[in-house]
Amino acid sequence: MATTGKVFIVGAGPGDPDLMTVRGLRALQQADVVLYDRLANPALLREIPAHAKTIYVGKGPGHKAFSQAQIEYMLICEARLGQTVVRLKGGDPFVFGRGGEECQSLAENGIPFAVVPGISSALAVPAYAGIPVTHRQTATSFTVVTGHTAGQDEYAIEWARIPAQGTLVILMGVKQLGRIAVDLVAHGRDPHTPVAIIEQGTTADQRTITGTLADIAAIAQAQGVRPPAVIVVGEVAALHHQLRWFDPAAYYQTQPAELFAEQPTFVGD
Repeated sequence: MATTGKVFIVGAGPGDPDLMTVRGLRALQQADVVLYDRLANPALLREIPAHAKTIYVGKGPGHKAFSQAQIEYMLICEARLGQTVVRLKGGDPFVFGRGGEECQSLAENGIPFAVVPGISSALAVPAYAGIPVTHRQTATSFTVVTGHTAGQDEYAIEWARIPAQGTLVILMGVKQLGRIAVDLVAHGRDPHTPVAIIEQGTTADQRTITGTLADIAAIAQAQGVRPPAVIVVGEVAALHHQLRWFDPAAYYQTQPAELFAEQPTFVGD
């Protein structure tokens, strides 16, 4: 009987493959099987051994290659075959990445695992837009929330429990942006509070749209904003115009084109 393998739950960072951690790369270089998400840059798969098997398990609006239960089942089965398995997830696996659920499933089934943290899009994407989530003069705290919750009601944010001061970083909130803006004002935020939406953050397609809580939903609709995008609410969002340093076009010209040309292979369509 084969010795049980091990699963590495690895954060791939926010999109730019250069933001992958050294420990994450080492895990990929030792992998026998890699299950990777939609927001993990496929260029990272060049780091895996030639014999390794790759399985695309990404989820997007209206599309799931596999259900969460199926993903967890595959992790368990591959590990029981003695394989070294990498679960490659965008951002950080424990920041709205369902990494906790996968670790629970592995623990309950006696599968050894390790977690390799990644750079969260909640921090890196605002930074690439020139927006510090904290600032000694304007924001001494920040809160990260998801605009997409589990259950029948995909929007069930308890705004009364979320501070009305400091920076608010919202992940997966584009679909509910109008509702979010209205609710934030209803719970104490000034309608003139600056807002920035960073689309495709840290990549060659990065785009930043700015406004206020009063008008950001209309601006985003007019600009055709689509996920993935990170929303930043607070005075620090106004710093984008002064501190923006990342030039996506220039970055694209200095990087190998294949980093951005690769597309994930959909399995199970």
